[in-house]
Amino acid sequence: MELSDANLQTLTEYLKKTLDPDPAIRRPAEKFLESVEGNQNYPLLLLTLLEKSQENVIKVCASVTFKNYIKRNWRIVEDEPNKICESDRIAIKANIVPLMLSSPEQIQKQLSDAISIIGREDFPQKWPDLLTEMVNRFQSGDFYVINGVLRTAHSLFKRYRHEFKSNELWTEIKLVLDGFALPLTNLFKATIELCSTHANDASALKVLFSSLILIAKLFYSLNFQDLPEFFEDNMETWMTNFHSLLTLDNKLLQTDDEEEAGLLELLKSQICDNAALYAQKYDEEFQPYLPRFVTAIWNLLVTTGQEVKYDLLVSNAIQFLASVCERPHYKHLFEDQNTLTSICEKVIVPNMEFRAADEEAFEDNSEEYIRRDLEGSDIDTRRRAACDLVRGLCRFFEGPVTGIFSGYVNSMLQEYAKNPSVNWKHKDAAIYLVTSLASKAQTQKHGITQANELVNLTEFFVNHIQPDLKSASVNEFPVLKADGIKYIMIFRNQVPKEQLLVSIPLLINHLQAESIVVHTYAAHALERLFTMRGTNNTTLFVQPTVIYQPVLSHL
Repeated sequence: MELSDANLQTLTEYLKKTLDPDPAIRRPAEKFLESVEGNQNYPLLLLTLLEKSQENVIKVCASVTFKNYIKRNWRIVEDEPNKICESDRIAIKANIVPLMLSSPEQIQKQLSDAISIIGREDFPQKWPDLLTEMVNRFQSGDFYVINGVLRTAHSLFKRYRHEFKSNELWTEIKLVLDGFALPLTNLFKATIELCSTHANDASALKVLFSSLILIAKLFYSLNFQDLPEFFEDNMETWMTNFHSLLTLDNKLLQTDDEEEAGLLELLKSQICDNAALYAQKYDEEFQPYLPRFVTAIWNLLVTTGQEVKYDLLVSNAIQFLASVCERPHYKHLFEDQNTLTSICEKVIVPNMEFRAADEEAFEDNSEEYIRRDLEGSDIDTRRRAACDLVRGLCRFFEGPVTGIFSGYVNSMLQEYAKNPSVNWKHKDAAIYLVTSLASKAQTQKHGITQANELVNLTEFFVNHIQPDLKSASVNEFPVLKADGIKYIMIFRNQVPKEQLLVSIPLLINHLQAESIVVHTYAAHALERLFTMRGTNNTTLFVQPTVIYQPVLSHL
């Protein structure tokens, strides 16, 4: 395919047709594009089109088509033909960075993703000048361009968080650090200064804080595998500024939206992640800075509201405390009984409450609720973070923490008993608190494998779980029903077999519950119980006909 006006016009027409809602028009256009994507110059035609087209919708469509083309074809697979000719590869790499940086943000993101896909395959051996080209753009002073570079660098380097250690990986990271660490640090300092200069300019702050979020993410990626010598030597610069940003509160950066996190929340969340990384992996080097971060993050937690927009920030802040309290070096920070009581009262208990947003998800978005709660994908929720903090504190202070929480559990249950229809959320929190306190080790297959011996799980089950499941209506207090069923699931190896046998008919009854969460949990709990193994590797429930017949009658 030649780089001609005629071919550009043809490509434009077919891209328009791919947006048509009529399948009879859209599908033939998609088939045509698939049939020509193996031709030389096809990707260059797409890049030319998104640069020169006067129609924004065509530019966006061309950028998405180009990114998907790169995703499908860039990798060279051994013993398979090269899907992109070498001259096109060279031309793409020569033009894509400047084009990305001069494009509108919507297109910039697509091209940034394409650069990261190419970079995973070609950087650094086949694209040695990429890093230099990006770093040189820092000198532009144009934060629209700078943010494009930072976004691309983040896409390129975030894989360092997940890659297995290897000589090849170390070589690449060293190359990146040699060329990128100093310019990134200088940019970080310059951006901080500009934030002070433009402290009363909301539009400028929005751009600058977008940069700081990306810089903080890059810091995490570049420090994940090991502590680089450069960042160790410049720890004072980074940690002092991170601490200042944690304590910053600018009214211009606050949002009215109760669900969507703002730039300030996102930045503080990432800084909590960065501090937790250093506390976990580089505790000796981080020790001089740790007390001030503990104080700042503690103050953050006790002053942050319950709105959904703060969930990630609160979760990451609690995870930081959890990572600190598990380390023997920092044990002394939590030894005081007043400190433990304060953490339990002001951080853990408030963040275990069942909020209106949780209730809405339970009722209206049950699949997502189950995925987060039952399948363990709630890693970024307040409740999961609070649970992790309880476990971390119990590592060294199991007795005192259990004693403190026992008082809270009893108080919550008493409030529930006064007026169950109004105070049922108190019991929900009590059940979650007991579960967190008792769970020392857990697997998806076996439930709890190691429990806190100071918690009487059987007594709590008989007195507070079974009554809810035995109530005449399977649709009353559905959240508490789900809590009780989940309790059976995860503590099935701790609750005596006799109590489990009593529970089976109750679980079968709850297969009829109107709540999707409740009847799903009931089915899941029955499946877990029926596959339990005894100490001699035999099935615990040895009368399948007695059990399965009533189950089948409810399906």
